[in-house]
Parts: sequence; structure tokens; C-alpha cells
Amino acid sequence: MQLRRGARVLRIVESARPVRDEPLHHPEDVAAALRQALERGELELPLPGRGETARRWTELAGHGRRDLALARLVEGHADATAILHEAGQKPEPNALYGVWASRAAGRGAVLSSAGNAAVLTGTVPFCSGADLLDRALIVARPEGTSGAEHDVVFDLALDDSRVRSVPDTWQATGMAASRTLDVELRELPVAGREPVGPPGFYTARPGFRLGGAGVAAVWLGGAVGLHDRVLDLLGRGVADEHQLAHVAAMHVALVAAESALARVAATVDESGTDPSGAADTCRSAVEHAARQVLERAPRVSGPGPLTRDPVFSRRLADLEVYVRQHHGERELAELGRRVLHDRAGGGGRDS
Repeated sequence: MQLRRGARVLRIVESARPVRDEPLHHPEDVAAALRQALERGELELPLPGRGETARRWTELAGHGRRDLALARLVEGHADATAILHEAGQKPEPNALYGVWASRAAGRGAVLSSAGNAAVLTGTVPFCSGADLLDRALIVARPEGTSGAEHDVVFDLALDDSRVRSVPDTWQATGMAASRTLDVELRELPVAGREPVGPPGFYTARPGFRLGGAGVAAVWLGGAVGLHDRVLDLLGRGVADEHQLAHVAAMHVALVAAESALARVAATVDESGTDPSGAADTCRSAVEHAARQVLERAPRVSGPGPLTRDPVFSRRLADLEVYVRQHHGERELAELGRRVLHDRAGGGGRDS
């Protein structure tokens, strides 16, 4: 990556090739690489909205370009430290962090009581790094309440027998090395622990939507990594006109998505927030570009690399799964609602 420190510019699509080409295949390798990155200070990224957002997102995209499973954990750690900073708190030194907040299918962490003690119970789905991390910010909903405005966040160590990852809760090939599993909380005590921010802090804070754009930067890196592999494959022979057209279409989509990220980075660094909701547009722009690459890359490669090239097939599978963290038509519907609202003279809004 070629990015001037402090400059408000992104250099992802046309930057230098990553040093490591092959993705990491095993969770143990991912864990070792993540720990090494922590020890070398490579996970200390600039905070979003503080003048170097472009650099933050370029670094995240670079990790995604090299290895999406590893990048998923890098992004989770970076998001956790940014959340703690927003709350006026600091992460524990030398600890690898994640953010476990999912409430998919009506599940998630519940803040309840066992006798006179406050405890966390329930099953949290989609906990990336479930058995690889040291600590996690766990978002819990108080028993008997509904709505994110009641949610509380706790910074908790994971070396507790009452925190148990559930084996075999990830059956996909894509992103398997990220160890994204369900995690059971068995009356984990939190009495006397200071929450991270007030109730509702997790989704109400200015950095929530910026964190979503950071995830999109990783998607973009993954899409560029897959495009890299397509170019490698074409470099072994003579590309026909149809293949060249697909290469160009992928390139155009990636550059457009990068431009969307760059525009949002400049906006939030000027204001410190995202008052117009531009980060949501950016997420959808990157998701659209990733879908273009996912659709076109196999049409360029044909069946050979799909079945015989482990690097190509792994990159394809990882991106296919990870980009579905975008909620598709549901996110687009909300974006469309905002577009109509603004066109009617409603102006930008904070949500």
C-alpha cells in the first residue's frame, strides 16, 4: 500500500501487491499471525474520524487483500479498541479483542440475575475468534427489555469456564479459519464491573456506522485479492476479449468502491461524525463491487481454477461468506428511504 501518513487518500486497488499471496488455511496459523501482528504493533490503527480515517481503512483493506479470515479478526480487534476509546476507557495491554454483539435469530447475551448477582447468560451467535481471542466486548440486553437502547457492553476476559464456544456451529468452508462460532455464557458474573458506556451506547455512539464502513474496507480488500488472483491466472496464457471485458468490469467496480470509501473518510475526518449517513452508501457500494467480482471471477477462470487452485477457490469462498454481513435488500431499503427523504427536502439525518 502506498499511503502518505496523515494524508486523506486511499491507495488500495492499484497499490503494490501483497507480500503473502496464499491465504492461511488453519485457525492455528491465523491465531499465530494475529498474535504476531499485535506484538509488532500492527493492530494499533488510527481511530476513525480523527484525521487519519483513510489510513485506517487502507490498513484494514490491506489485511483483507492478504487473508480475509485474519482480516476479520484484525477488524474486530480494531473496532473493540475504538469502542473503548469512545467510552473513555482503555483496552487491556497485550490482549487480543473481539466484539460479540449479534442477536441473530432472537439469540444473544442476556443480562440477568442469579440470586443477588448480575450475570450474563444466553448464546451469542457469530463470535469471530471464539477460541482464539483473549477478551471480547460482549453486548448484552437486560432481561425483560427490548430494543438496542437498553443494551449494555462489558469488557470481559474469555479464559473463564463459563464462556464456552459451541463446536461445529460453523459448517461453511468460507471464513472457517476465523473460528466464528456460537458462544454460550453460563451465568458469567458481571457484578461490580463497569459497563463500557451507558445503556444504548453500542449503537448510539458516532463510531457505530463508521465501524460498519471499516468492515466494508475489509470486503474491498478481499475483492481486490480475488481480482489479483484472476490476473495471476490470466498471466499464464493469452486472455480473450470476453475475459478482458470481465477484468475491466471488475476493475471499474473496485475503483468506484474505493472512491466511495475515500469520500466518506474525508467527510468524517472533517466533521468527526457521519451526519448524512454516507457510510451506509459506502457499505452498499463496496458490497456491489464485491458481488461483481464474485460473479465475474469464475466466468474468467472457468472450472479449472475453481476445482484445482486452492488459492482461488479459498478467496472466492471467503469473500462470498464475509460480504453477506451486508444485509442486502434490507440495507438498501433503508438507504432508499433516506434518498427519498433527502429529495423531499428533509436533508441529512444522523441515523
